[in-house]
Amino acid sequence: MTTPTIDDAIEALRRLTPERQQELAGYICQLAADSEPEDIDPDALPAVLEGLEQAKRREFASPERVAAALGLVNK
Repeated sequence: MTTPTIDDAIEALRRLTPERQQELAGYICQLAADSEPEDIDPDALPAVLEGLEQAKRREFASPERVAAALGLVNK
């Protein structure tokens, strides 16, 4: 398998819904911006590191739990 090119990525993006394209375009622009990474609050560092370890173990929150954390659940 060859390494994808930027053209491959753009073609894949074009097959997505307009809403998803817009969301991902924002991420791409942010990644491509020539800026310094944000500092992590030292108090938050343990939680960030734990989250990274969970991601490595492929332990992710369910969509319902994410919605609840964001306050998107109807009560």
